Amino acid sequence: MAHGDGSTGDTKAVLVAGGMACRRGDGFRVQEHRGAAIFVMDRPDKANALTRAMLEGLGAFSREMVAREDIRALVIVGAGDRYFCAGADLRERRGYSQDDVREQLRLYRSELGVLDTSPKVVVAGINGMALGGGLEIAMACDLRVASPHAVLGQPECALGIIPGAGGTQRLPRLVGEARAKEMILLGRRLTSEQALAWGLVNRIESGDLLEGILDWLRPVLEGAPLAQAAALEAMAASHLPLSRGLEVEAMAYERVLGSEDRMEGLLAFEQKRAARFVGR
Repeated sequence: MAHGDGSTGDTKAVLVAGGMACRRGDGFRVQEHRGAAIFVMDRPDKANALTRAMLEGLGAFSREMVAREDIRALVIVGAGDRYFCAGADLRERRGYSQDDVREQLRLYRSELGVLDTSPKVVVAGINGMALGGGLEIAMACDLRVASPHAVLGQPECALGIIPGAGGTQRLPRLVGEARAKEMILLGRRLTSEQALAWGLVNRIESGDLLEGILDWLRPVLEGAPLAQAAALEAMAASHLPLSRGLEVEAMAYERVLGSEDRMEGLLAFEQKRAARFVGR
């Protein structure tokens, strides 16, 4: 599925409602709208459960869109209104050997790592239940927006396993160790309101989820790409000792110091107009 040219593999172009261009793959589709690239996990009859093909498609999508100058942000959503993603497709795993499972977990970590380290803002639009690997995908994103009826959980321990795609690491960083233990060890599931209160989601969107996300992202979609990438890089170092984190921040600042975008921002401020950033 992942190709050396960074394209999203064996997809075909179709049109969806409103004439929006769309490429379909095996269990997913890719759309572009308002300067954002959108990855839709598209198996609503199977709870949008992740297959290997979908996971490979997600990684290829991320690599392709990060490389495109015309794309300012990435959004990941599930098809339908019941499930964002219920985790790995356990039917697919049924015939896996232990080595097969290890390989799939390695794939999860590598492909979600692309989201985690993306220089472009990545948003999860949690349109329904996000469980197991589904929540781990959402936590690998920079921001999370939930529908009012969304439910979030890490139920793996009830299946005799543990979260294996970053859940034991990302969840404590987002909600704190005590609350993460409650979710992982006790299997507690959160409503969207509880997830917002715990800091697991950034906002709840009661209207059209995708359009609401894109409206909210306007400062990103119209902003300075180099500055956003530098800020993401610097904030990723916030878990380091302060002195080292400040060094990373200084190096990130240095990369925007001589940019055209910095000069445009200063000029636009002086002229009292909207800045026109070009990403250089």
